[in-house]
Amino acid sequence: MGSYVRVTAVKSARSVIVRINDRGPYARGRVIDLSYAAAAALDLPQAGLLIVRIERVGSQEAGS
Repeated sequence: MGSYVRVTAVKSARSVIVRINDRGPYARGRVIDLSYAAAAALDLPQAGLLIVRIERVGSQEAGS
């Protein structure tokens, strides 16, 4: 995979850049699942769901 995306919390405008490393999410109705660290950077609420905007920012070169 190796694509990088900026995930921005719509309400707070906090953002974090994450690397996509699998084809998830595996829960219906979700667009992306974040690591604990990425979720904490966005100040994810206890409920575990957040409205976000996702933008592609780059990708890893093949073989690196």
